[in-house]
Amino acid sequence: MIRRFVGVYVPLSICAGLILLPFAYLLCASFKTNADFFSSLFLPMGDGLFGVGWERLTLDHYRRLFTDLGFGGHIINSFFLASVTSVLSTLFSAMGGYALACFRFRGRSWLTGLVLGTLVLPSVLLLAPSYQLLFRLGLLDEYAGVILPMVAPAFGVYLFRQAVIGSFPAQMLEAARLDGCGEIRIFFVMVLPMVRPMVGAFLLITYLATWNNFIWPQIVLQTPEKLPLSVAIAHLQGVYFQDYGMMMAGTALSIAPVIVLFLLLQREFIAGLTSGAVKG
Repeated sequence: MIRRFVGVYVPLSICAGLILLPFAYLLCASFKTNADFFSSLFLPMGDGLFGVGWERLTLDHYRRLFTDLGFGGHIINSFFLASVTSVLSTLFSAMGGYALACFRFRGRSWLTGLVLGTLVLPSVLLLAPSYQLLFRLGLLDEYAGVILPMVAPAFGVYLFRQAVIGSFPAQMLEAARLDGCGEIRIFFVMVLPMVRPMVGAFLLITYLATWNNFIWPQIVLQTPEKLPLSVAIAHLQGVYFQDYGMMMAGTALSIAPVIVLFLLLQREFIAGLTSGAVKG
């Protein structure tokens, strides 16, 4: 028992401490003044409890973010973009994966190869043509211009194709069709519940990716009030003066919602990643 504790839990505790150390530094730095930012590593030293100068901590950074810079609106923008994009991307990716896995049509193999081929293309190469397309469609500085290019990613389509092949037997599909079920009913009533772990995992992956997306919203959106939180935090960086405490406070605000979301969906996330590992 002691050997197991020393051999398993002690290394895990050390790894957990190393992972949580940057978050502790970020949280402490968000409450420090700029004068104390470089004078102490975590909390400022003083005569208070545990040798900490608690009276030198401040909430001014958070107050200024919401009252002077309107970060409440940026947080709402990020929630809107991440929620809509993740839901639509999961839905359309599942539809595309179901079609590639269960439908027999001419060119299916070629289309599957095309989906796989797009996975090797760096996303940076698509910025210029995507921007030109949105310009011609009049979708620049619109939320639709940020959402539409991400609603059916090749990665999600192929991921759900593999999930449907591994979780949805062809005999069940044929039986449902013989009973008179339409394709839409089969998809929503039978297919989606069968690949539920993958739905939760991909929903979380897409939500986190959209929440942290920086380049594409910065290119498409020009109105300051429409910017998501990730872009607004980058704009806190000045040319001649850096308010490090405010930047740390903004970063803390940006990671708190995604941490809560991951804790809520971690079981679905892990089940989705391991759904194809064991068959029985």
